[in-house]
Amino acid sequence: QVQLVESGGGLVQPGGSLRLSCAASGFTLEEYPVAWFRQAPGKEREFVASISMGAYTISYADSVKGRFTISRDNAKNTVYLQMNSLKPEDTAVYYCVSRPSPGAPRTAAGYDYWGQGTQVTVSS
Repeated sequence: QVQLVESGGGLVQPGGSLRLSCAASGFTLEEYPVAWFRQAPGKEREFVASISMGAYTISYADSVKGRFTISRDNAKNTVYLQMNSLKPEDTAVYYCVSRPSPGAPRTAAGYDYWGQGTQVTVSS
């Protein structure tokens, strides 16, 4: 059974950091593209970052570029999202997603596998 499980969310002050983890089971994550999306209350789900199979291509939303870093640990079958210099507008539920085909689109509809989400709250 294919499963993605996010962890690492929480409450952090502005300027702080968090590292989100996305652990996969039922498939080998390094063979699939992975992306992070987020959804804030009352807003549409938005693309955050993506990493291709083999990590050859990495992409970020303009709003997080220079602050967030997506990476793989193939030995742990896990993808990470390191988030630095967090802002209140980064507050959202963050979702890890993947799909059984090449390419890492920036649209949520392009992904078949979704985690349950992890809450990130940036507030003083």
